[in-house]
Amino acid sequence: MSRRVVFDTTTVVSALLFAGGRLAWLRRHWRENGCVPLISRATAAELTRVLRYPKFRLSPDDCRELLADYLPYCEVIEPIEGCAFVCRDANDQPFLDLAQSGKADLLISGDRHLLTLAGQTTFLIETPEAYRRRISEVP
Repeated sequence: MSRRVVFDTTTVVSALLFAGGRLAWLRRHWRENGCVPLISRATAAELTRVLRYPKFRLSPDDCRELLADYLPYCEVIEPIEGCAFVCRDANDQPFLDLAQSGKADLLISGDRHLLTLAGQTTFLIETPEAYRRRISEVP
């Protein structure tokens, strides 16, 4: 059974934009059903907004192509259950609520506001590096 995982925006953007980067392995991971990425309307909108940042210099077609390499692998969840823990950064709360409502196994993030909640939620919160170690240990 595949893990139900919420990836924060920075993690997904890094995986999608930097083919030779440290998170490029995630693309293969979700393509090969190593996990079921969870996404909500709010987190999809955030991902789309960030991909349009001028610093990335992506055309609308580039953005669509990148999203097409992620969204089809995602399960869409409309959060109905808020996480009991409130993040200091309100922009991160949708990821916690998505993980709670979607019964996620893990929330993967490098964000310090989210990582400080590790061990307090019903789902694991860990860095992409810790997640990679976790899945590589599974036989």
